[in-house]
Amino acid sequence: MKRARSARLAVLALAVVFGLLMLSSFVLVLVNAFKSNADYSIHGPLSLPTNLDLSSFRQYLGMVNFPRALWNSVVISTSVAIFGVAISVLSAYAIGIGRIRGRLVILAVLLVATMVPQESLIYPLFYGAQATGTLNTIWSVIIIFVVLQAAFGTYLLSGVLGTFPRELLEAARVDGASRLRILWSVVVPVIQPTIAVLLVFFFIWTWNEFYIPVVLLADQASQTIPIALATLRGQHSIDMTVVNAGSLLSLIPTVIFFLIFQRTLSNGVTAGALK
Repeated sequence: MKRARSARLAVLALAVVFGLLMLSSFVLVLVNAFKSNADYSIHGPLSLPTNLDLSSFRQYLGMVNFPRALWNSVVISTSVAIFGVAISVLSAYAIGIGRIRGRLVILAVLLVATMVPQESLIYPLFYGAQATGTLNTIWSVIIIFVVLQAAFGTYLLSGVLGTFPRELLEAARVDGASRLRILWSVVVPVIQPTIAVLLVFFFIWTWNEFYIPVVLLADQASQTIPIALATLRGQHSIDMTVVNAGSLLSLIPTVIFFLIFQRTLSNGVTAGALK
């Protein structure tokens, strides 16, 4: 009993240490965002600001069209999350429950697709967007990430639906339910916690994407928040207080999103563990 309690305390202590380490980076961003450039140069990044200076925020908002970049990021991330989850559910339903032919091969292809680095895909993606006229528009990024996220979502949900209780499916068929009705009335309510977790992850993953958007979205009107933040880096110098101010403004939407869906995420993880 004492040994188990000691083990739990040790795990809790490690969790607290790692939590503090992760929180320290956010604290540094917060502290340095309210410093003037002179204050940062004289006292360094670890000191508290001598006074709350908002010049870095004004300079950042003057250099970057933040409202436009915020809107682009919200539209892209929301669209990818919704359409990616929808395609994942439909595809996984056909593979996991429909038991289509060659499903193991399809799952292997999807697994490989999730492991391919983005650098190896950028040439065909660029020329494909150019050929379809979607280059420098948010639709190019939305289409690409819907496909990429749906590949992972399909692979994950196929394993979940492969162990779906057959008794529920048979009962629905006996009642005369169609395949589509079984999907929306039987399957989706049962796997709703997993779907909610995928929705949150797809949103956050897409929000933080940089490499593909920076190549496909050269037009400033279509740039996302990570790209707008990267434009602050000059050729020979960089103002760290402005970067911290931009980073803080970029973090606020994701923190709000996480706080809103925190209960959904924790319930989804807990439901998956109980199953």
